[in-house]
Amino acid sequence: MDRQKKIIQTSIVGIVVNLVLVAFKATIGILVNSIAITLDAVNNLTDALSSIITIIGAKLASRPPDKNHPYGYGRIEYFSSVIIAVIVLWAGITSLQESFPKIFVPDVTSYTTVSLVIVAVAVVVKFVLGRYVKGVGEDINSQALVASGSDAFFDSILSLSTLVAAIISLVWHISLEGILGVIISFVIIKASIEMLQETINSMIGSRVDSDLSRKIKEEVESFDGVYGAYDLALHNYGPEDTVGSVHIEIDDYLTAKEIHALTFRIRSAVYENFGIALTVGIYATNDSVEEFAEIRSYLESLLSEYPEVLQMHGFYVYDEKNIVSFDLIVDFNANREQIKEEVLEKLYDKYPEYKFIIVDDYDISD
Repeated sequence: MDRQKKIIQTSIVGIVVNLVLVAFKATIGILVNSIAITLDAVNNLTDALSSIITIIGAKLASRPPDKNHPYGYGRIEYFSSVIIAVIVLWAGITSLQESFPKIFVPDVTSYTTVSLVIVAVAVVVKFVLGRYVKGVGEDINSQALVASGSDAFFDSILSLSTLVAAIISLVWHISLEGILGVIISFVIIKASIEMLQETINSMIGSRVDSDLSRKIKEEVESFDGVYGAYDLALHNYGPEDTVGSVHIEIDDYLTAKEIHALTFRIRSAVYENFGIALTVGIYATNDSVEEFAEIRSYLESLLSEYPEVLQMHGFYVYDEKNIVSFDLIVDFNANREQIKEEVLEKLYDKYPEYKFIIVDDYDISD
């Protein structure tokens, strides 16, 4: 609830500031007949609308889980970001349609000192607003606020360009309104496409951030008795709702009671430090047996000849059946089947009495 309240409060600030800027810029744009300033006012109006959508999205996303949606409604925030991106894209396309003809048939502008001062003030206001909104968004992990803040920050740069064009028009009587309007339009379109791409990536599931992955694995591996952490997978059900799973490698002689206590401590630490509900799976290891350790050592040496092999884990020898199983992570761009065949052939040449099983695994978090 604190996060939702912060999103709403920050968005209200954005709405108020942008509406004030809309009134000032639209008035000045009409009075001095400036297409660039008028389009800048329209852009501020879309910023205000974006803040309203952010508020609605935060309200809907905060609904508690129910029978049909056991993981809650957190992903609604992503849909609100998509809507914002589409609105910004529409504004950019409309601006381009309005600005392009002005390059060939420029309007006559009549800037005044008052109008230039107001545009200069707008530059400062949008800069401060952008820093504030983006900072809050980063602190509370709100993709919509970060996008809105970045857009406002960049708007200040665009308004500064408008101010420069106005000064050029006054001093040298050269009209850059149409050209500037086209530039603004392309910048808005580019920003909206990037915003849309980032949000869609979050919705469909993107690769785990390597820094976060490393920190979680280091946390898990810090527990006594854990020889390695593998197969980390995280699933995002909203900015604040992440669940995941990881496999840990432990001795195969531990009792169920000992494993339960260990995994409980791991889950508690990860949730406390990262806010992630983690399921912990088990890889048993018995390579403390000299014969099995020799097989593993040979396998590791063999795999070192293949730079395409990123990792081997889950090594276990079923001594009663003479079966050796291990997981293998091979680069996505490599010929996986060929590498597996070559590795198996060399293993059977060295240890013909064993059956080897390679389990395909994939590099999704490193």
